[in-house]
Amino acid sequence: MGALNILAFVGFTGLVAILSYYWTRGTDEHHSDGYFLGGRSLTAPVIAGSLLLTNLSTEQIVGLTGQAYSEGILVMAWETLAAIAMVVTALVLLPRYLRSGISTIPSFLEERFDRQTKTITSILFLSGYVIVLLPIVLYSGALALSNMFDVPALFGVSPTTALWLTVWAIGIVGSIYAIFGGLKAVAVSDTINAVGLFTGGLLIPLFGLAAIGEGSVFQGISTLYNSNPEKFNSIGGPESSIPFATIFTGMMLVQLFYWGTNQAIIQRALGAKDLKEGQKGLLFAGILKIFGPVIVVLPGIVAYHLFEGQLEVADEAYPRLVTAVLPTAFHGFFAAVLFGAILSSFNSALNSSVTLFGVDIYREYFKQDATDEQVVSAGKKFGTILAIASMTIAPFIANAPQGLFGYLQEVNGCYSIPILTIILVGIFTRKVPPHAAKIALASGVGLYIFSQFVLKNIVGADDYPHFLHVMFILFVLNVCIMLVIGKVHPAEKAWVPTDSHAVDMTPWPMAKPLGALIVLIVISTYFFFT
Repeated sequence: MGALNILAFVGFTGLVAILSYYWTRGTDEHHSDGYFLGGRSLTAPVIAGSLLLTNLSTEQIVGLTGQAYSEGILVMAWETLAAIAMVVTALVLLPRYLRSGISTIPSFLEERFDRQTKTITSILFLSGYVIVLLPIVLYSGALALSNMFDVPALFGVSPTTALWLTVWAIGIVGSIYAIFGGLKAVAVSDTINAVGLFTGGLLIPLFGLAAIGEGSVFQGISTLYNSNPEKFNSIGGPESSIPFATIFTGMMLVQLFYWGTNQAIIQRALGAKDLKEGQKGLLFAGILKIFGPVIVVLPGIVAYHLFEGQLEVADEAYPRLVTAVLPTAFHGFFAAVLFGAILSSFNSALNSSVTLFGVDIYREYFKQDATDEQVVSAGKKFGTILAIASMTIAPFIANAPQGLFGYLQEVNGCYSIPILTIILVGIFTRKVPPHAAKIALASGVGLYIFSQFVLKNIVGADDYPHFLHVMFILFVLNVCIMLVIGKVHPAEKAWVPTDSHAVDMTPWPMAKPLGALIVLIVISTYFFFT
């Protein structure tokens, strides 16, 4: 990367920081709503941009491209089906969240069930972020940047030193946004970076197609499709990573958890100016998500056409494609865009961790009479400690046993489905008691751990159900457990949702028609690529 590319990298990254500061300088970040929810002032473009960039990081871009290299377009399910989950969130879940005036998902569970349920859920979220998400985002992002742009040669250091430098660079900059800027700074920087990511992300498949078509993108599309028709079948077989049946079982549950109940994601919508802006933001993001496969799936098929038989590991597809087709003049800009995507995932998870600790843990168990300023201050201190720990742990993942990365991803199922279960049952029932939620959380976590890490080893992975089917089975089981408890030992008093009047609850008139259109487009995509 030459001097001009370094200048482009620093310039774009600096521009994001300056604009984020300028557009958030009027936000009151000394109080809970201002710091944790951006003063409940986020508009649709900011919500949509932040949602997309929080989701897109090297872990997803490199991982999905690698899967597409191996299996083709069927892995688009992780992208396109997300749009349906966003529609459900916008129309069903978000109105209930905003009416309650909550800052965190566990706070909603306290209102619906009790304080202990809130605490358990907060701990589950924090455990997932601290143990799995934060260190892996830092490690995978640093590794991708270091390899794509040859950081060791750039600075004349060893690969290990380059990894440490990149991890700490990402961590420090991300921490500044997340800890000292609050949600609004995170969301605004995400929105700017989202524009860059979509621009830069589209360049990779376009240049790749041009390379296949000897200068013509349209000829490249024709050649790619005619040469690799098997890669354009959206229906996954039983041996694929996404068997078609899983779309109707665990896949939609995972999507609904991620987009509708995951604190690191839904916190953007919780900071909406009103229900209308929140719904618009989610649905705009849903529309853009439909085109996500162009950025994270199509490059894998292009790489398969260009490098078939040349890659030892499928996850090398994206870095190899970037190096091969992206003109040198774009390297600095693309590095800045990728840096922004990594930052987004890191600072979003960190900001959510700060929010969960400050709102649900500190005020509840450390200082019940804490002022807003004290809660924010405690959250910032916790975030600083968490960031330093994550930056210290991340480089050591390189020394971990082979397969640990995939193992840690599977661990996420330990808390995602149990939390989704109690939220949905809590919303759609009135007399299921608090102890039913706690039993469902315990059984959900325990049964999933036993299923995936004990029983699966006994039976054998080849003969064991797909993990998405396992999630669906456990979801149904735990819903039944909660409903039976609610029938046999109902709560003495039926739960009645409260209205905090925190924001205007007038829905967006176009929400339902646009939501229906999004669902129709997603379904049509499957028919088109069958």
